[in-house]
Amino acid sequence: MSVSAALSSTPSHLTSLPSSSPFSLRFSLPFRENNRDRLFFSPQSRRHSGVVVVRSQATTTPASSEAVKATAVPSEMKAWVYGEYGGVDVLKFDSSVGVPDVKEDQVLVKVVAAALNPVDAKRRQGKFKATDSPLPTVPGYDVAGVVVKVGSKVKDFKVGDEVYGDVNEKALEGPKQFGSLAEYTAVEERLLAPKPKNLNFAEAASLPLAIETAYEGLERLGFSPGKSILVLNGSGGVGTLVIQLAKKVFGASRVAATSSTRNLELLKSLGADLAIDYTKENFEDLPEKFDVVYDAIGQCERAVKAVKEGGSVVALTGAVTPPGFRFVVTSNGAVLRKLNPYLESGQVKPVVDPKGPFSFAQLAEAFTYLETNRATGKVVISPIP
Repeated sequence: MSVSAALSSTPSHLTSLPSSSPFSLRFSLPFRENNRDRLFFSPQSRRHSGVVVVRSQATTTPASSEAVKATAVPSEMKAWVYGEYGGVDVLKFDSSVGVPDVKEDQVLVKVVAAALNPVDAKRRQGKFKATDSPLPTVPGYDVAGVVVKVGSKVKDFKVGDEVYGDVNEKALEGPKQFGSLAEYTAVEERLLAPKPKNLNFAEAASLPLAIETAYEGLERLGFSPGKSILVLNGSGGVGTLVIQLAKKVFGASRVAATSSTRNLELLKSLGADLAIDYTKENFEDLPEKFDVVYDAIGQCERAVKAVKEGGSVVALTGAVTPPGFRFVVTSNGAVLRKLNPYLESGQVKPVVDPKGPFSFAQLAEAFTYLETNRATGKVVISPIP
């Protein structure tokens, strides 16, 4: 039996799709992408100008926006759903989820790629159920795809535009019931930006929530040209971007960052002047202190010992020790638009974990890997049927 025939006979109720499934879930949609080089860090990869380049496997993206224009929007879509909070086992594949309605200020995006964030796992685990949207939930914050429908008040996008963004304006306050881990997602125009022309969809999907968090954190720290910064977990999704933004956008005089031994070269390739191996050194014991510390790992009690007197510490997770503070990012397409020139010029680069992209069928496996806290850069899901 063909894949399409097998799926057409699938009951409409939720069904589990194991990560070992042989199906790639590439349905009869006009999406193809040519092989190309993507920027990854991997100890086994060949190095090029300080940044490691590996040959990617073929991923799936529209051959052109015109292909999507000609595709009628169905009433149902394939999506990952959970109807209760818990571990990765609550994730179920559903082949007949209703395509979300488009409000007047929204666009409907045909999802080509999505990415996972720690907040996705925490949300699924019920860590902020009091402010979550009602179950069942289609998870996913980061998206890259093509506009297939526009609301009546949308001004900046049209059908066929390639876009990317974080679909949830407030990460912890009523995030959308229908997120990006589906064939289609409805997103407010103000949360999106044109996809950088030099990036493929998987690379673009890796960026929104992480780069917006990196940027907003630096702004809230009052970071400015000539200041020094220490980035904790410099090889993570947010940390890799804090290093680059601090150096290329905010004009840092000195950037230090921590990682394990295997990622020290990555930190240097991204612009770190000092790469600290946390398995061998305690960063707070170093004689050098910094104007600001960006704690992207949850070590605020130690971070405040590495900051200069009068300096600032931002902590994304864990307990906060004064003068440290925490914030929750606000999704904003204007920030992405502001940073697009740095992305398109190559000054700021996405970092996609070399184990990915994971296929749509491998979502549970991707979540399991994310939750080991061993990922380098971002965990990406692509192609999405």
